[in-house]
Amino acid sequence: MAQKTIAGVNVDVTEEGYLEDYKQWNEDIAKEIAKEEGIELTDKHFEVLKFLREKYEEGAGLTIRKVGKSGVTDIKEFYKLFPGGPLKKSSKIAGIPKPTSCV
Repeated sequence: MAQKTIAGVNVDVTEEGYLEDYKQWNEDIAKEIAKEEGIELTDKHFEVLKFLREKYEEGAGLTIRKVGKSGVTDIKEFYKLFPGGPLKKSSKIAGIPKPTSCV
């Protein structure tokens, strides 16, 4: 476990940069992680991030298909919002662990 300062907050992260404790997350941290990933967050991004965090707290396994059927976004838009690995990137920005379905 490594420590990293993101948005002025010391957080514990994995080797891949995912937060170890999702409770350390806040919107400023999300914005900074997104910036590192080359993404500028919009309200739609935050809707998706909120959905991911809620599902994670419920213990639900996350997949691209589940996000696409969420009513928050469809799969095509999900790929546009988080290009180059939408579930992987959105999970990282949402402060939740890397989904087991992601390589």
